[in-house]
Amino acid sequence: MTAPLTVRVEDKLYQNRYLVDTGRVHIKVRPHASPTPELRALLTACPAGCYALNGAGQVEIAADGCVECGTCRLIAEPSGDIEWSYPRGGYGVLYKFG
Repeated sequence: MTAPLTVRVEDKLYQNRYLVDTGRVHIKVRPHASPTPELRALLTACPAGCYALNGAGQVEIAADGCVECGTCRLIAEPSGDIEWSYPRGGYGVLYKFG
């Protein structure tokens, strides 16, 4: 009997391609001195790992790898911690396998 095949999320995300809309980021984190619980939740909830703490302890986003799953919209947009909009047509994630 063979061991089950395992695939890391990072390996699957690597298959996607992204067309970055330079100068028109579709997700913005509101300025904050310290992150709210909703912003801190994004550090682990985002499946693409787009959110990180900077040296000042603030949450930042690198939207270049966003898979547009909507997780951050459910967690932080209602609280006003982020501003989210769809990328312009033709930009954003380009799924390789559908």
